[in-house]
Amino acid sequence: MELVKVIPCLDIKDGRVVKGVKFVNLRDARDPVEAAEAYSSEGADEVVFLDIVASLEGRKTRLEWVKRVREKVSVPFAVGGGIGNLEDMKALFDLGVDKVSINTAAVKNPELVKEASQKFGKERLVVAIDGRKNPAESGLPRLEVVVKSGTEGTRLDLVEWAKKVEKLGAGEILLTSKDADGTKEGYDLEMTRAVAEAVTIPVTASGGAGKLEHFYEAVAVGKASAVLAASVFHFGEISIQEVKEYLGDKGIAVRV
Repeated sequence: MELVKVIPCLDIKDGRVVKGVKFVNLRDARDPVEAAEAYSSEGADEVVFLDIVASLEGRKTRLEWVKRVREKVSVPFAVGGGIGNLEDMKALFDLGVDKVSINTAAVKNPELVKEASQKFGKERLVVAIDGRKNPAESGLPRLEVVVKSGTEGTRLDLVEWAKKVEKLGAGEILLTSKDADGTKEGYDLEMTRAVAEAVTIPVTASGGAGKLEHFYEAVAVGKASAVLAASVFHFGEISIQEVKEYLGDKGIAVRV
């Protein structure tokens, strides 16, 4: 049985960890270096670092921020935000990053997924997919891919896009529900399950964790291979260890 991963996410803006609701109203949470070090020692299976406004600001990932955090992380480290080509990925791998995550760039140039997978190996390539739900009368896909920090719709059907990136060579999918993000009302189980059942690669559920039951539901109902959270970890409401103990008690295999 594959072990379910518990992953804290560092959303970075202006060199600080921030957290908002539905991708807006960002507030300061903590120092990224201190957070990365703490999460590594607390049992995180991985740490994800997202330079969340890089694409929106039309710039590359800030390598100096990544470097500072990389020096303190002792678990697998994934970085996303502002990665637009193979050179950007190589620069991050050269800093010791284990995985890169692409989102907007993949939508704009799907061939990048294939090229990166072939060059660096699929196990080092995450495709992040941000999604939103649309009303039936909107004329848009019910589950739609959004890009540029959720500010721009794509008219892409989210499940079809997930299947496509798997075919192109993505090693895993980081799936975030914009509607659930930061609400602490639970992961979007419909969206998570729809993607997890459509692909064979691991799917990480992101957006909405607020209590221990939500982590369990993401796995048991949403069929996620990993659970990612930010707010509850950053503000000390739930610890990584508590999540692992809760999942373990519920019969979910985790790394202790």
